[in-house]
Amino acid sequence: MVEQQSDADIDRVFHALADATRRDIVRRTLVSEQSVTQLAAAYAMSFAAVSKHIAVLAEARLITKRAEGRVRLVRADPAALDRAQQLLRSYEELWRGRIDRLDALLSAEPDAAASTPQN
Repeated sequence: MVEQQSDADIDRVFHALADATRRDIVRRTLVSEQSVTQLAAAYAMSFAAVSKHIAVLAEARLITKRAEGRVRLVRADPAALDRAQQLLRSYEELWRGRIDRLDALLSAEPDAAASTPQN
C-alpha cells in the first residue's frame, strides 16, 4: 500500500529526481555516507552548486544530513526511495488496468460489428 503523501511532497520528490546530478548524489550516498566536500569533488561544478543540489534532495527527504564536528555527512534514505518506487508502481497498475480494458474493448469491437444487423 502506498503511504499517503501530499501532492507537494510528491512533486518535490520527482523534481529532485529529475536532475541527473541529484540522482547520482542519491546513488553515491546509497552506497556509503559521504561528506558534502567529497560529493563536491566528484562533480565539475562549484561547491555551492553541489550544496544546492543536496538542499533540494534534503527538502524532498530523499537524503539525510548530519553534522560530525565541522563535517556535514550525507546519506540517502532508502525508505524515501521505496515510497517513490511504490508510487510509480501504483501509477503503473492504474495505466496497465486502463490499457487492458482498452484492449478488451478493441478486441470485442469486431464481434459487436459482426452481430449488428445491416439494412
